[in-house]
Amino acid sequence: MCRNIRTLHNFEPPATADEVHGAALQYVRKISGAARPSAANEAAFAAAVVAVERATRELLDSLVTSAPPKDREVEAAKARERAAVRYGR
Repeated sequence: MCRNIRTLHNFEPPATADEVHGAALQYVRKISGAARPSAANEAAFAAAVVAVERATRELLDSLVTSAPPKDREVEAAKARERAAVRYGR
């Protein structure tokens, strides 16, 4: 999985439209192999981003869990700690 795509499920507050769009954009960039599409592929690229956004939102809205919602700040702190250990900072 692309390192820039983050888990969006089970957070309080729920994932924002910007977070869903960002994940969709990163996914389409990764699978297309292009950070910016050529003019000839721009429409297909944009349509793919919209389709992935839609599918992502549908998935997030239909997932259920009994686990308590996670806090973004706590999860970010954990990620920073893991990075510090991993990269020796």
